[in-house]
Amino acid sequence: MDVFRQLKEYYWVERKKMFASIAFLICATALGLVYPNMLRILIDDVIKPRDFRLVPVLSLTVVGVVTIKACLQFLHGLFAGQLGNRVAFRLRNACYEKLQKLSYQYYDTAQTGDLMSRLTADLEAVRNFIAFGFAQMLNMMLMIVFGATMMFYIHWQLTLITLLTMPFLAFAAVRFEKQIHPAFREMRLAMSNLTTAVQENITGMRTVKSFAREPHEIDKFSKRSDIYKQNQIGASVLWAKFFPIMELLASCCVVILLVAGGTLVINGSLTLGALVAFFSMVWYIIGPMWNIGFLINNYTQSKASGERLTELLNQYVHVKNSDEPVVLEDNIVEGYVRFSGVTFNYPDKAPAVSDLNIEAPPGTVIGMLGGTGSGKSTIIQLLMRAYNIKKGTITVDGFNINDLTLESLRSNISIVFQETFLFSCSIRDNIAYGIDNVTEEQIVKAAKLSKAHDFILEMPEGYDTIVGERGMGLSGGQKQRIAIARALIKNPKILVLDDSTSAVDMETEHEIQAGFKEVMAGRTTFIIAHRISSLRHADEILVMDEGHIVQRGKHEDLIKVPGPYLDTYNIQYADRPQVSTAESVASERRVAQ
Repeated sequence: MDVFRQLKEYYWVERKKMFASIAFLICATALGLVYPNMLRILIDDVIKPRDFRLVPVLSLTVVGVVTIKACLQFLHGLFAGQLGNRVAFRLRNACYEKLQKLSYQYYDTAQTGDLMSRLTADLEAVRNFIAFGFAQMLNMMLMIVFGATMMFYIHWQLTLITLLTMPFLAFAAVRFEKQIHPAFREMRLAMSNLTTAVQENITGMRTVKSFAREPHEIDKFSKRSDIYKQNQIGASVLWAKFFPIMELLASCCVVILLVAGGTLVINGSLTLGALVAFFSMVWYIIGPMWNIGFLINNYTQSKASGERLTELLNQYVHVKNSDEPVVLEDNIVEGYVRFSGVTFNYPDKAPAVSDLNIEAPPGTVIGMLGGTGSGKSTIIQLLMRAYNIKKGTITVDGFNINDLTLESLRSNISIVFQETFLFSCSIRDNIAYGIDNVTEEQIVKAAKLSKAHDFILEMPEGYDTIVGERGMGLSGGQKQRIAIARALIKNPKILVLDDSTSAVDMETEHEIQAGFKEVMAGRTTFIIAHRISSLRHADEILVMDEGHIVQRGKHEDLIKVPGPYLDTYNIQYADRPQVSTAESVASERRVAQ
């Protein structure tokens, strides 16, 4: 029960409903003892002496007991249902909140299908056990205690003989639990992998079809489905072994009762009514013992699911606020960013950036150029404190970002990622996502700056157009421009453009950058790009290679010296007529003007 002790905070606040549910179930169970006694009285005091005056009383008693028991069972179900759903509500919210707090490092390896499985199937299994399973397990034990007590009251010697096989029933149930739990744990894992395969396939369906890989995906899903099937069959085999053993032991108990009890009745040591009551009470006990398999099934599934939920809830948060964090006030932020001797590496990998030094006063535009894996995006991730740096410091307005609250730091940074993500809602809501209480004028202004306003108006419903999942239905350039508008509407002091115009044509890029000039005024801006044209206006350009800054300076200066920047420039402008360096600089200036 260690798993459920860890989850105590989520159900203990509803302990009144839990105790009420259990109490009503216990009372309903206790009333079940009336039936065997009614049989004993009916046989010994009515049928044998042929005195039928008690028949109306017995009939009304049975009707009353049935009515009261039905009411008690209704109240048990009512309170148990409320308990389970409220616990599930708290647990679901806690898991979702935990997902929001987990660091980037966790999501680097997490699988979406696995997380979805935890928040649905696993949580439902825990809900069922807390609402009904635990009460039923307690009720099972009380039925055995109540039944055995009543049997001892009637004839203790016969009780000892009759219950001789009960320890073997209990032993078989415990052995079964130890075997079935690992099977259910593997089954949950197999279901998680199956869900992940479905999620990835649906999300990447365009890629699958474009590569004609439908047969491969079907085969991959079939293999994972086969693993789940084998786990199910393995669990079924265990069940198939369990039930015959339990039935055999229970039947032995009944045989012993009939032989020993019948002998006592013949000898006059036990009345016939008492034997019939004994027989009824034995089934009163054996019934729960048989159901112990279903209860163990319920408990084992919920235990395996609870382990997966507690694993998520107890997941270590790598990046979090310090004990006494500083709030970076929006109205006083200037956007002075400084990297001092920063070194960082991802887990089990070589350093992504080494001894990095960058100084960006307010209003400065910093451009970054480099190949894949050179460390450009890592610099931005570190600025947002997506990861904890290993060495050095990063400051904003003189404050170490480790001392700032994550919320205030990130709220003053707007970023347009290279991989655009849009939510399944209207274009208006996507643009306004970063702030609350946004006006229509702000939305339109941001859309115009990102050159998205015109194509939005061309849509049938304009800004109310619902974009599909992950922005399906829009072109790559349209999605990027909406993402740029979403970043600009926050009016941030620090703006990050991570190859944000890679999916638009050159003409649109120039139009967007013309709008950026107005936006960048007074803001610290970091631009990551592969096009020289996106960086040439930067106050400083950093050329990255394997985590090091190999060149830095203005565009006019970098094209005058041999190095990676000039090489890239020559490649991108190879189709232009050969001109001297001085003429190239003059040409660039004319374009800028």
